[in-house]
Amino acid sequence: MRQAGNVVHQVLSRLGEMVAPGVTTGELDAEAERLTRDLGADALFKGVPGRGGPFPGTICISINEQVVHGLPSERVIRDGDIVSVDYGCRLDGYCGDAAMTFVAGEVSRDVRRLVSVTKRVLQIAVESATVGGRWSAVAREMQKYTESEGFSVVREFVGHGIGREMHEDPKVPNFVSRDLLNRDILLEEGLVIAVEPMVAMGRPDVRIEDDGWTVVTKDGKPSAHFEHTLAVTADGVRILTDGS
Repeated sequence: MRQAGNVVHQVLSRLGEMVAPGVTTGELDAEAERLTRDLGADALFKGVPGRGGPFPGTICISINEQVVHGLPSERVIRDGDIVSVDYGCRLDGYCGDAAMTFVAGEVSRDVRRLVSVTKRVLQIAVESATVGGRWSAVAREMQKYTESEGFSVVREFVGHGIGREMHEDPKVPNFVSRDLLNRDILLEEGLVIAVEPMVAMGRPDVRIEDDGWTVVTKDGKPSAHFEHTLAVTADGVRILTDGS
């Protein structure tokens, strides 16, 4: 899984270098597809069925108020945009999945803080998860920090187990709910999960656009998204998608 994660890291790193005003989301998708092929992996997202039909891209690419599952297209990235890229692959039968939010040009201080806070929320999960612990304790810290910074946790979409398939049990929320407390996740050694906080500048409510895929904030305010594939080990959490 670390090998699959290294492919994910290489692809996201390359796309991060490309994100700039004037570049289209389709160009980023084409580069991700090329790199995936050259690195001997298979794209996880392409062809996944959904209410909008099979997903058409190698990456999900979401801009500003788009939270997740944005479709690659001829849309041109503009100065001041924040661009969230979610990418996964399968290599030798095992999956890796990660996401990053990139800044294009000059953005406002509040938007830059949104991106920084969301990245920190993911790091809190890495630092807080320990063998024998409960996920609710981790999720509580993630939610507490997000809300203390004046932002909202998107609740309709959560992380997931990952292994030979992209989406496996358990569901891994970034907030505490009654359902989580009733069916808490024991962090056992060997558990591998994809943790992916999605943080909104305004309210957490979202809707799906007419394309059947793209999720946007209802109030039209920006959101950010970070994700890593994490393995719980006796020596702490190992990030499998950071290229180490």
